[in-house]
Amino acid sequence: MRRWRDRRGSLVIHGSEEPVIVPLELATSYRARSKGLLGRDGLDGAILLSPANSIHTFRMRMPIDVAYLDRRLTVIAVRTMPPGRLGLPRLRSRHVLEAEAGAMAEWGVRVGTRVSVETS
Repeated sequence: MRRWRDRRGSLVIHGSEEPVIVPLELATSYRARSKGLLGRDGLDGAILLSPANSIHTFRMRMPIDVAYLDRRLTVIAVRTMPPGRLGLPRLRSRHVLEAEAGAMAEWGVRVGTRVSVETS
């Protein structure tokens, strides 16, 4: 199991000829995971909640893309969620990746895509 701390890093999206690198926030503490994107009007890049297998968008100001990742950081599901929704838990999900709506399609994130996390 991965042991990250709350910090910034980069998300590397593998799957196309050239990997896509996106700014990333890691939310691994209970407090950081609970806050997530609440109260924000936007996000530069993505946020990774770990461990997590479900999310909600109550009190969010914007629709978001959500990718559920397994323990090997392979995408097992991708959804766009409007504010005020409750996402059902995904059985094999160990991490949840969130970004502004439309970003994941732009980055090439789909079921089966592998990602990796780089921290400094």
